[in-house]
Amino acid sequence: MSSRVQRFALPIVVLLVLLAVWSVWAKGGGGGATDFPTPGEVLSGYADQFRTPEGERAPIIVKHVVSSLFRTLSGFLLACMFGVPLGLAIGWYTRAFYALNPLIQMLRPISAIAWIPISIMIFRRDDTRSIFLIFVAAFFPIVVSTAAAVRSIPQVYIRAAQNFGLSGWRLFKKVVLPAALPQVVTAIRVSMGISWIVVVAAEMVAVQEGLGWLIIDARYQGARTDLIVGTMILIGMIGLGLDTVLRKLETLDQVKWGITRRD
Repeated sequence: MSSRVQRFALPIVVLLVLLAVWSVWAKGGGGGATDFPTPGEVLSGYADQFRTPEGERAPIIVKHVVSSLFRTLSGFLLACMFGVPLGLAIGWYTRAFYALNPLIQMLRPISAIAWIPISIMIFRRDDTRSIFLIFVAAFFPIVVSTAAAVRSIPQVYIRAAQNFGLSGWRLFKKVVLPAALPQVVTAIRVSMGISWIVVVAAEMVAVQEGLGWLIIDARYQGARTDLIVGTMILIGMIGLGLDTVLRKLETLDQVKWGITRRD
């Protein structure tokens, strides 16, 4: 069996096995959780979310997906916009590292969810609060990983470039940035996953629409576990799609420099 066939066949086999186990487990009482839905019940119960209400242009679920994606991408892009340049500066300039690294290492372990009360006090709009939480969650991993990527560049690269007359901005542009780029892209990819996790958690407490809010709303609608499980699956599928898009960055020639690709 070729590697390409395995790449598509094996996940499908795993998915089918998982669905079979899920169905048998749910029909057998779900380990005591008698209301746990089967895959068929999730599909039938979730079908209503694809209904287009009167006066609306899109199905109900589209509104929630678009809201979550808007908040995620807004906070994530802001984190990239500020985090990557700051990480490059901290990694390249020793004084910047000494000055800012302690503060970043102190703030980095604080969960983004812990910032919810602060976001409520600072911002009035629900969307802005969620975007702020996503920014905080994605910003620090990007900064730390970018700085580490620059500081871990082998000195032989730097010395070789200097021997060829490169210095200052040209040295940074021609050597430092390409050498750090693979690790920076990996940090961005990881931060996107973190952003998607945080937006769902933030929507459970801070907004009135979105996939996170949909889970909480389903809980208060008589514990609609079919909607809860269906939304969880949808969240995972969208997260997989976002990760797949970012993985494509690693195939670019500018990023593959220094990467050994493994299938």
